[in-house]
Amino acid sequence: MSTYIQNRKARFNFDILETFEAGLVLQGHEVKSIRASKGKLDGAHVIIRGGEAFLVGVSITAFQPANTPKSYEPERPRKLLLSKKELAHIEQQTEKASLTCVPLKLYNNGRNIKLEIALARGKKKHDKRESLKSRDSKRDIARTLKTQ
Repeated sequence: MSTYIQNRKARFNFDILETFEAGLVLQGHEVKSIRASKGKLDGAHVIIRGGEAFLVGVSITAFQPANTPKSYEPERPRKLLLSKKELAHIEQQTEKASLTCVPLKLYNNGRNIKLEIALARGKKKHDKRESLKSRDSKRDIARTLKTQ
């Protein structure tokens, strides 16, 4: 299992509460582009409309710009494949508990490309500072243990 694209800022900006694995409805040239790691998950989120989940705000650039169709939109909404139970749970949590559903990474599971999404709560500024301090202290401890 290899990771193609990661949303590195998601773990910094949000507290991850629960994760899910979702399939994606993609076109052929989008699959090639993802496997070449040509895309961005920054600023993307999941919305639920009419009992279906869509990934909005993700940009998947063309694999070969000369060979892609003229009508191709790199930032079009992409449908997510989830079970009805997972979909109902995510919809309930986003509406009632005021959580956000954010994508974490695109990876392969066998031959299929999967998306890891998470229910998350946004961090406040002081929480972000605290996570930076803890990360720096862990790095310093590792550095001192390595030199001894």
